[in-house]
Amino acid sequence: MAYLEELDGFYGTGEKNKAGQTLEEFLGSYNPKKYDCPSNTTDIVVVRCEKRLQAWGQPLKILLVKRANHPSIGFWAAPGGFVELREDLYEGAARELFEETGVEGLPLEQLCTWGDYKRDPRWRVITTSFLALVEGDVFVKAGDDAADALWMDVDLHLCEENSENREVWELRLENKEHSVSVGARVLVTRSGHRLLPQEKYRLLKSDGLAVDHGCLIVQALLYLKRKLQE
Repeated sequence: MAYLEELDGFYGTGEKNKAGQTLEEFLGSYNPKKYDCPSNTTDIVVVRCEKRLQAWGQPLKILLVKRANHPSIGFWAAPGGFVELREDLYEGAARELFEETGVEGLPLEQLCTWGDYKRDPRWRVITTSFLALVEGDVFVKAGDDAADALWMDVDLHLCEENSENREVWELRLENKEHSVSVGARVLVTRSGHRLLPQEKYRLLKSDGLAVDHGCLIVQALLYLKRKLQE
């Protein structure tokens, strides 16, 4: 049985394949479990500025949730979770953000796909990171599988630059009122063509941040930095 009921737009030229099958016949015999299927998640880096964000260097905060379950239980992470089978990525990101923090209605920009096969011990989990921006105050409340949700002050600085193509960034996220301080050190390398640059992020050190979320957050902040400096 086909995954989709409406097949218009998938017939191509309408010819049969080498096995003599029509599209309907092909879909009727297709096994979606022929290959191991990765799971897909979304993670949302929510950046907040008390005033209108106009320049890099203004004080920023990031919304983190404390994980209440394995893996990385007790560590802090960007809000996110698994995308449902019949759900677009943007819909999944918005739903997970609301379920874990109570925040809704924010514009989301899709940033990056993170696919290291070692990034999750449960299964082959590929995540898509999103960036959201808040100007002013937004109330947050932990929900779903989040044990807590807090705004963290951001400190991101370049601590090592061997060349224009290799940088090491130090990230520190703190909420002094709740005595929470987490961080990461991330290596960023750039290669490729000047019109098609390739950036790679490698976690050198993590302090209280779940799995590779230090990389996700640094990438989002550097993206925002470039946008503000254009």
